[in-house]
Amino acid sequence: MAPLNETENYDYDLVVIGGGSGGLACAKQAVQLGAKVAVLDFVKPSPQGTRWGLGGTCVNVGCIPKKLMHQAALLGEAIHDAQPYGWQFADPASVRHEWTKLTESVQNHIKSVNWVTRVDLREQRVEYINGLGFFRDAHTVVARMKNGTERELRTKYALIAVGGRPRYPDIPGAVEYGITSDDVFSLPHAPGKTLLVGAGYIGLECAGFLKGLGYDVTVMVRSILLRGFDQQMATMIGDSMVEKGIKFHHKSRPLAVEKQADGRLLVRFETEGGPGGEDTFDTVLFAIGRQAETATLQLDLAGVVTANDGKSDKLDVDGTDHQTNVKNIFAVGDVLYGKPELTPVAIHAGRIIARRLFGGSDETMDYQDVATTVFTPLEYGCVGLSEEAAEAAHGKDNIEVYHAYYKPTEFFVPQRSVRYCYLKTVALREGDQRVLGLHFLGPAAGEVIQGFAAALKCGLTMNALRNTVGIHPTVAEEFTRLSITKSSGLDPTPATCCS
Repeated sequence: MAPLNETENYDYDLVVIGGGSGGLACAKQAVQLGAKVAVLDFVKPSPQGTRWGLGGTCVNVGCIPKKLMHQAALLGEAIHDAQPYGWQFADPASVRHEWTKLTESVQNHIKSVNWVTRVDLREQRVEYINGLGFFRDAHTVVARMKNGTERELRTKYALIAVGGRPRYPDIPGAVEYGITSDDVFSLPHAPGKTLLVGAGYIGLECAGFLKGLGYDVTVMVRSILLRGFDQQMATMIGDSMVEKGIKFHHKSRPLAVEKQADGRLLVRFETEGGPGGEDTFDTVLFAIGRQAETATLQLDLAGVVTANDGKSDKLDVDGTDHQTNVKNIFAVGDVLYGKPELTPVAIHAGRIIARRLFGGSDETMDYQDVATTVFTPLEYGCVGLSEEAAEAAHGKDNIEVYHAYYKPTEFFVPQRSVRYCYLKTVALREGDQRVLGLHFLGPAAGEVIQGFAAALKCGLTMNALRNTVGIHPTVAEEFTRLSITKSSGLDPTPATCCS
């Protein structure tokens, strides 16, 4: 579809509601193809009053600050590893972390990215409007500005890219006293003893870096760890976190959060099959899931129906062009129903939408075999099917799982635990054994799994993997050394590293 011509009664070719990764990627690609584009972005403060700038969840309260805090925790561990390597400290046990310095550094970086993003939009001639967007009809988007005034934008196409925000449980005191990932990266004081409610990747990542920074951390798990991920790997992640000193309350959920006279938070909870209990914390962080920010869009005025016949807060889109049930309104990113909520996914899909609308492209977004990494203290990277999903799709008798424990060379000298350094590939049993999924638990998991993700897209087989010469000594080479199957019953623990 070409950009609008002068006879059409529209102000814009495309109006994007939401200034996160997917929306910005689509907007910039569209202007490069000759379209006239406006981006609306407005951040509603969290219940605790946290605000941030242009760029969406990833830049401000997601991937970027999370990775920086994860890195801070790894550096703390590296300080203690350094002594056996010959680095001398007066008293390594006296090394302390300063929370406010970390948050200052993280927020300074984020603000620099906010600024660069605004400059980039201006240079690319994308109009940025700092206003809350909603529909008046299918071709009219309204921007409500900070001062309460409204501006109408007539547009040929509209893209919904509003992302999501954390959910709070419906219990007394949760909203009043709890925080979420929206708040933790700019928390003005050290979190102290912290309760993480929720065991998805956000909860486990936050628990991991907080423990690594020296805080007392407890994770409350309602059902299972890392729902949707390979459950053997999820269990091993949990066990590795326990080894680090993180406490878990399994099959538990909070009932109330009460502020005490000293400012600390008393949490009452129940436990399935047990007596439940209570404990006092300095910080309670809820990571129980996210909800799409569609409630304020007035979708009904545009004729847009959310997923599950309007029961969901997310949007179903056409698999080819990301079109909603309204032909000129599209959606991308975390607002989509049943799609991976990952920044690179939104960016890739956003660019494809723009190329289809304004560049004559017929390419489609492939949501299969998307790699991801959970940045827990011992990182977990994966791509493709979990072992459970592979069995469900192909039958247990038709798959083979190759697995191994391994010993990172860097861990030898400081005598760090290698108990949970583990990897596996899930493959079809017959023929060249096409690989269905790869799973890696260990250091630099994201860096390891990225290259294998490309190989999986190209039809990787176990035969090809076995014929690949590894780079020694690296942890990534362990995938090329896999030879023991689960079905064989042989011990997957290596005897040596070089033979």
